[in-house]
Amino acid sequence: MNEDVQLIFDLTIEKMDAAVQHLDDELAHIRAGKASPRMLDGISVEYYGAMTPITQVASITTPDARTIAVQPWERNMINLIEKAIRNSPLGINPDNNGELIRVILPPLTEERRKEMVKQVNKEGENARVSIRSARKDANDMLKKAAKDGLAEDEEKLALEKVQEFTNQYAKKVEDLLAKKEKEILTV
Repeated sequence: MNEDVQLIFDLTIEKMDAAVQHLDDELAHIRAGKASPRMLDGISVEYYGAMTPITQVASITTPDARTIAVQPWERNMINLIEKAIRNSPLGINPDNNGELIRVILPPLTEERRKEMVKQVNKEGENARVSIRSARKDANDMLKKAAKDGLAEDEEKLALEKVQEFTNQYAKKVEDLLAKKEKEILTV
């Protein structure tokens, strides 16, 4: 196989992987009925003058399906962490007992579940657009390579391979979305 074609494949896979990984990260922040430490991944606090993820200043556990426990490593961080969680877009209200922050997740209403499914589908569509964009970029590069001397049959095989990648990554997106939707709709 032509080195240029392999390079195009590698770039395409890298872009598609990034789209799926981004989707996975975004879905982790969407609250389903179950508590998950990953829900707090996007929240940062000021720690010695630098914005630092909560995961780097505290231990985060889920003692049960509805509770997230945040144990700061330094006691003076407890109020900052509590405030950061309260001000986050998650819409949750933490409880601070002076040593430990508890986040108790209320049960989701049917209306809220439907909103979350819409949000999940919107994130999924963004991932699909990224994957299609990577496919278009790859196809454009392959067509340019054909003009620069790549054999016609090699171009045809390469275009088919790019479509295979697209189908594989589209399936990964669908699987992630189905899993998250099920998680949200399970009462």
